[in-house]
Amino acid sequence: MQLEAITWQRMAERLAGRLEDRSEGPGGGPWQRVGIDGAPAAGTDVLADRLAEELRGRGRPVVTVPADGFLRPASLRFEFGRQDVDAYLAGWYDTAALWREVFGPTDPDGTGRVLPDLWDPATDRATRSPYVELPPGGVLIVHGPLLFGHWFPFDLGVHIRLSPGALARRTEESARWTLPAFARYEAETDPVGLADAVVRADDPRHPAWTGLAD
Repeated sequence: MQLEAITWQRMAERLAGRLEDRSEGPGGGPWQRVGIDGAPAAGTDVLADRLAEELRGRGRPVVTVPADGFLRPASLRFEFGRQDVDAYLAGWYDTAALWREVFGPTDPDGTGRVLPDLWDPATDRATRSPYVELPPGGVLIVHGPLLFGHWFPFDLGVHIRLSPGALARRTEESARWTLPAFARYEAETDPVGLADAVVRADDPRHPAWTGLAD
């Protein structure tokens, strides 16, 4: 995998340019959907925020949705213990709600009414956030871990990858039990192969990426 050095801002500009080149979403729909995938330590929110800012500067409406806003209730996440790798991979994130509240509304025949988050893991209660109207021509950005492999209909997918050593160093002690989950995700789902662009961010100050294929 050949990588070139790039700044986060320049990366956002390149991604925004690619979205402008593709004026429609899948099936001729009026919305485009971007997935920025990576472990919590990869900081997917940084690129998501930069891309959202760049798109808004180009006159594009944007809704950003963090996957952590769609965690399932603690009673379901911790049904098999607080550090169960299988549960983390398959049961922590409410993918059905993401389909229903985020991707369905941005299908070609959707309403554009997107729910930005559903569940607050700190309070373990529903956020009760209002729906957000994404006008035609808008861009949906979903970011967070374990996004690929669910058939989410991304027009553009970016995977932010950390080497195993960097991932271990940058993961908080209390979350290091998730490291085997991300090793399995990389081996079984192959996010590198599924992404349109792969970012190497062992040092977040000096990212490098594969660029975007023509």
